[in-house]
Formats: sequence, structure tokens, C-alpha cells
Amino acid sequence: MSEHEDTAGLEDHRLTAVRLAKVEAIRAAGGDPYPPNFGPNATAAGIAEAHGDLADGEESGVEVVVAGRLMGLRHVGKLAFGVLQDGSGRIQLFSVATRLGSRFDDFTDLDLGDLVGARGEVIKTKRGELSVRVDEFTLLAKALRPLPEKWHGLQDVEKRYRQRYLDLIVNEDARAILGARSTTIAALRDSFERRGFIEVETPVLQPIASGAMAKPFETHHNALDTDMYLRIAVELYLKRLIIGGVDRVFEIARTFRNEGVSPRHNPEFTMLESYQAYADYYDVMDLIEGVIGEVALAVCATTDLTYQGRPMPLGGPWPRLGYVDAAAAATGIDWDLGMPPADARKAASGLGLEIDDAWGVGKIVAEVFEEHVEPTLWEPTIVMDFPVEISPLARRHRDDPHKAERFEVIAAGRELANAFSELNDPVDQRRRFEAQLEARAAGDDEAHPMDEDFLRALEHGMPPTGGLGIGVDRLVMLLTDQASIREVILFPAMRPES
Repeated sequence: MSEHEDTAGLEDHRLTAVRLAKVEAIRAAGGDPYPPNFGPNATAAGIAEAHGDLADGEESGVEVVVAGRLMGLRHVGKLAFGVLQDGSGRIQLFSVATRLGSRFDDFTDLDLGDLVGARGEVIKTKRGELSVRVDEFTLLAKALRPLPEKWHGLQDVEKRYRQRYLDLIVNEDARAILGARSTTIAALRDSFERRGFIEVETPVLQPIASGAMAKPFETHHNALDTDMYLRIAVELYLKRLIIGGVDRVFEIARTFRNEGVSPRHNPEFTMLESYQAYADYYDVMDLIEGVIGEVALAVCATTDLTYQGRPMPLGGPWPRLGYVDAAAAATGIDWDLGMPPADARKAASGLGLEIDDAWGVGKIVAEVFEEHVEPTLWEPTIVMDFPVEISPLARRHRDDPHKAERFEVIAAGRELANAFSELNDPVDQRRRFEAQLEARAAGDDEAHPMDEDFLRALEHGMPPTGGLGIGVDRLVMLLTDQASIREVILFPAMRPES
């Protein structure tokens, strides 16, 4: 068994058995290999910022207390050099036998991966390495398993996702992505709050899986003796708040859809949804361009990014493209949402698409768009005026009843954001829900269910409203140049280990 393989019994493996013996020796001597607390007062990054200009061989006269994980250790005669990694970066621990005395051997007996605290003066060695010269150190937690091999790191992709703690310890890129995701969410929140939006929280457990066309996760609430669903969207709850007089509202929401796993899909993901009273989808186009540009500047210090080796300009304005017109241009077929469904099915079948007999023209055109248009759109593009049939919550287009005032932002061949002029006509909304029920009866298990409580709320009157949903994970993918959504989600969904 190699040192990198998992071990069922720590005492049965040579390397972990040695570390267990050290734990027992510390306890036998009256020590504690897992003390309850420690008080660092400095970080690696803070030390570098404050003392980076020290000359080679110079002492700062400043004593610090640091703590972190030991990532490297070597000793030459009466000198030892440790690499301490904390949440901000790395700093060298410079240990001299004449200063540590009898504890010098204890220092050199530490193992890589151990959590260590140290007190000493900040210096720069004669070789120019900023260091803490150790006068005192404490073992804070003994690591019983060795870290992945020093030079190659943790490169097994599945292990990186399953054991994200190791990934974060040894892979600087993983820590950078985590930091970029945190900055992205903070910048999104700041952008909306500065525009007067109020952040709220709505239920994760819902009696009706509404607000999107997707398969939900089902569960059962024992005390209420009722079936519940993990939310697939937060749209209808946020619209209830608009009806209640909260004119600008947003939520950064963990969302769940019982669907496939792929480089761009995870069953648990993060959406930002916002709703703005007295606005339409043109206003939302301006909003999304402004917000994404601000977030890119906060995370990357520029809006002119490179993604997977190709330019990805996130600063607006972005091109605007008609949904049906794009399908026509890509296929050479003059799609008309008012054409007979049989003609649409025949045309789509000629393109090699499998078309369900129950689909209307709008759904058929959507299949054509997803197959022939969406993968070809690289730079951010606003694709607008979707078929009403696939937009049950969006307002009918003011100039064409077959279309909805809906747009998506497509970037790198995938949806980044979805937005509507929201449907606020309760009679039309009821008809749309009824049409969705017919689609469900015909076998479409992603069709939108009837939500009588939302209809009741809508009947009290909702102002003209512009709604927006942003895929936060996909945005982080763009900002960090990651091809897989699993790289930007700390603990992605995976099959159980065998």
C-alpha cells in the first residue's frame, strides 16, 4: 500500500502507525497532541505586507505568533526550515538549535500536515527568505494521514472532489477559486443593494415545486403529514413580495433540481433571482449588463477576460439576437410560431431531432435552438423573445402573441441568466398553468404545476415587473476560467464511494 492510499485501520499502516505512536508518546510524557486553543496574532500575508522590504539578513525587532499547517520541513545540522501555510498564504519557520535547545529535536520530528503554532521574531534570512525565527512552538493537531505527494499534489480529479479538504490544502488553484467565488457573491450582493434591492430568504421546502420547468426532489414532512419539495426556483415567492409592496427584492438561493450531472449541471446549485417593480425586460437587460461588469471588475479587475483560451468580454453592451430568427438563420428554415405543428415536426425531424407528437411549435423551435444555436454563442449574447409555450411565467410580447418578453444571456454556449417582463395578468396566468397541466398529462414531467395560492396573490394585483435569474456557479466558472461546474462547487454531487 502506498502512502497516498486510504487505510481502513490507521494502526495497520506503516506511516500512520508511526504517527499514532508519536501521539501516544506525547500523551505518555504529559502533553496534549490536540490542545483546545491557540492565539495567533499574525498571518503569512500580513507579515509579508508589513515586513516584505526587510534586507537580506535583517531582523525586524517584531515578535509575532502564527499558526497553520506544516507543508514542508528540512533541516541542515543545527538549522531547520519549515513551511507554514495558513488561510492567507505561506511563511517560513526558521528554527535554530541554539535558540530552541532540547525542543529542536521535537521540531524536526514534526510531520508534514501537522497543525503548528509558533512564536518568534520576523526576520529575513541571509538567503532572502522572509521568516519567523522560532523561539517557541506548539503542536496544535497531529495529522495521522500523510499529505499527497509533494511534487505532484492531488491530481486524481475524483479524489479532489470527494476530499475537497485535501484539495484545498495542497492545490493553490482550489483556494483561489474558493476566494473568487466568495468575492463574486459579495460583489453580486453589493451591486444589487446599491441599486436599492432588499435581500430576503424564502422557503427551501415548498408544498408545490414552482417557478421553473424542472424535476424536483420530493420529501415528506412528518408533523404536517404532507409531501414537500426542495425548491427548484424562488420566483413565485419573490413575486408574492412584489405584490406585497416590496418593490426591489433579491435572493441568493441554493436551488435543487432532480436532473443529470454534467460539466455544467449539478443537482444542487446557486441562483440569484431579483425582481423590480415598474420595470420590463429592457430594464433588466441594462441591469444584468451593469451587474456582471461590476462583478468582473471586483473579481478579475477587468471585464476583458479570457475563457478556455478565447476572449470573453463581460463588459456591455452585449449583442441582442431574436430567438426564432436565430433558429431560422442557423437551420435555413423559416420558423413561424404560428405555423401548423405538423409542419414544424416535419422540419425538425429533417434536422435529425427526435420530436414528441405532443409538443407545440414553441417547444419544437426550442429544441432546434438548443441544438443548433446555443452551442455556437460564445461571447455574452442577449437572446430575446422566446416562444410563449416554454415561458409560462413571462408576459406575452407586446407586439406578437406567440412570443414572450423573455431573454437569456448565453455565454460560452450555455445559459448564464434568464429574465422576463413578468406576467401579471392573473387570467392569462391561469390559462398558462392550465396549458402546462395538459403538457404534464401528456407526459412532460417538467411542465409547471398549478399554483392556486400564487394565482390568488396575483389576483390582488402585481405591478409591471422585471425579473432576473443569474446562475452563480456558471458565472464563477467564467470568472475563474473553469470548464467544469464541479471546480467551482466545493462539494459537488457524486455517486457514493463503493
